[in-house]
Amino acid sequence: MRATLTNYQQSPRKVRLVADMIRGKSVPRARMLLSFADKKSAPAVLKLLESAVSSARSEGASAENLFIKDIQVNMGISMKRFMPMARGQAHKYRHRRATVILMLDAKKDAIKTAKKTPKKN
Repeated sequence: MRATLTNYQQSPRKVRLVADMIRGKSVPRARMLLSFADKKSAPAVLKLLESAVSSARSEGASAENLFIKDIQVNMGISMKRFMPMARGQAHKYRHRRATVILMLDAKKDAIKTAKKTPKKN
């Protein structure tokens, strides 16, 4: 299960702080961490997580058995702008944007126990 957030209006360096916080965690634990995180990008990453969980549910997986397998924060489009400075000069600056890729996977224990349970007739 994979979800992507493209061109989020914050620099990748700041979004990586939130991504590192939830990498490798289970989905319920990641939800809790993101809901109490005091960072600007936390609500956007939480919404991305909910989107990935929703797509996993449509494939038949349970949210309690999922964990964050991989989360990548890459550079998105960088808008180039100019700021007026003293004596008629113009300095260039960039509005940096981030692209976040989130991948979920099911825990191996949950897969094994689901296969081992006998069917009742």
